Amino acid sequence: MRFTQSIAPALLLLAAGVAQAASGWGFGDGSIQIAAKKGESVKEKLNQNSPLAKPVSLGTTSTLKLVLTAKDNGAGKRPHQAFLVLQEQDTGLEAPFPLTVKESGKATVQIVRAPGLQKGDTITDTLAQSQKDLPVQLRIAAKPLKASVVLASFGSSQGLDAPVFEVKVEQDANAPPPAYEEPLRYGKQPEIHHIFRPDAKSPPKVVSLAFGLAVAAALPALLISWATLGGNLNHLSKALGVAPLSHAAFFGSIMAMEFVFFMYYTTWNLFQVLPVMGVVGAVAVLSGTKALGEVQARRLAGER
Repeated sequence: MRFTQSIAPALLLLAAGVAQAASGWGFGDGSIQIAAKKGESVKEKLNQNSPLAKPVSLGTTSTLKLVLTAKDNGAGKRPHQAFLVLQEQDTGLEAPFPLTVKESGKATVQIVRAPGLQKGDTITDTLAQSQKDLPVQLRIAAKPLKASVVLASFGSSQGLDAPVFEVKVEQDANAPPPAYEEPLRYGKQPEIHHIFRPDAKSPPKVVSLAFGLAVAAALPALLISWATLGGNLNHLSKALGVAPLSHAAFFGSIMAMEFVFFMYYTTWNLFQVLPVMGVVGAVAVLSGTKALGEVQARRLAGER
């Protein structure tokens, strides 16, 4: 009695596992055949639960053919998805090959290493070099490719992704290996150290001082010329009496513009100078129009 009670849970778990396995996709009557133009053909039976012990070799003029019967709950059926997937072991790069499946579940797929021609094609060197079923990344793989059968469809049945064998892609000893340049991929790149041009600097102080002295030396000559040509300082009180704000703002805007140029030369940058110059220029235009109008009125009256 105790033995029956102890073995009953185990039998129930085993039955549940068998039922779950039967409710998923699988395949039967699986076989792989390697046919070569020169040499004997190799044929191996496949089992979805255990892959082949040794890799199969795919030569440069060989053809790999996979035949199986897809089954759902143990009965032959056509799945919605059926692929033979070859995977490069180092990088994980995969290449799927769809199986041609009948309604009975009979499925086949063929991978050709030799160059192939279609009806209506002309034989050219370019075509002979490019018509390969395997991508170049898989043809140059150093390790055997992992081959898996993928079966899945709509419904509650569990899909199948089972490794069934490994295939070794043989290279032609009499021909150079295929040329392949690895594409640029996004990822961590080496650190880049930018070297920027140094900021613009003012000219040497000696040059600035020389030009400053030249401007200062010209001021007495400007004042003497102004007095000689008829500058009437006695009209200053009358001009300020008629338009005091306009004359003061116009003279102040001129001095402010000189200050702005000085600050740009010493510390300010262009983005700091432009707004200030816009304000000072607007004040100079508005005040200068009225101030110079007052001067013209005195000139027309014969006072100048």
